[in-house]
Amino acid sequence: MPFQPRSFRDCSLYERHWIQSSRGYAKRFLPAASVFTSLYERVLRKPFPAFKPHPLAYQQPVYYFGNHLSFVPSGTPIRAPRFTKALDYELELGAVLSKPLLNASPQEALAAIGGFVVINDWSARDIQRREMATGLGPQKCKHFCSSMSDEFVDAQDVLPRIEQLKARVEVNGEIVATTSTANMLHNWANTLSHLSTDEPLWPGELIATGTLPFGCSMENGRWLKPGDTLRLVIDGVGEIKHELVG
Repeated sequence: MPFQPRSFRDCSLYERHWIQSSRGYAKRFLPAASVFTSLYERVLRKPFPAFKPHPLAYQQPVYYFGNHLSFVPSGTPIRAPRFTKALDYELELGAVLSKPLLNASPQEALAAIGGFVVINDWSARDIQRREMATGLGPQKCKHFCSSMSDEFVDAQDVLPRIEQLKARVEVNGEIVATTSTANMLHNWANTLSHLSTDEPLWPGELIATGTLPFGCSMENGRWLKPGDTLRLVIDGVGEIKHELVG
């Protein structure tokens, strides 16, 4: 792991992920409701309203604070925590700050990014919904583990194509999903500018995009089982690789 994050803010910047993961949740955990929502979408040819992001997510970047002390490096064997039967991976892009920010303009915010890493925000999907229903955000469903690529890529090598990076999920050497960093609800400059509004940000803080579309089991349908090897790749940034142990 290239560094120990000073903090970890995880955003949700992809509308498509929000919609697709909601569909996947309904299919796995609420099958009766999934029949109704699928029919609704087929007839009206638009996403079921409850699957779309919260209205605030369109107005400003939304995020939660993760556990910055539970990061592990790529290559670490992963064991599902005892409280979940639905361990999920989440392929994300993370930015590491190299300069402090406070009430930064979008241009100043972008200039404060020191580099980028690949992030895997592990999730316990079967307990996530009931924790989120408390209104306090994710807790045990997220805080048990996150992982990071071994590579730390200089921001200037990534920023010129920051919303054009291709990415993929591989399980046991088979590509199960392809995606990219395109079509963010809010770009990096505006996201970091918003985060710095009357709140200081410091070098070493880590901010992630949230899951790239198709970058999790809930969307692509490929859940892990013990013995599987997971590889998450963002071209030009790096990769994360783990074996799931029983």
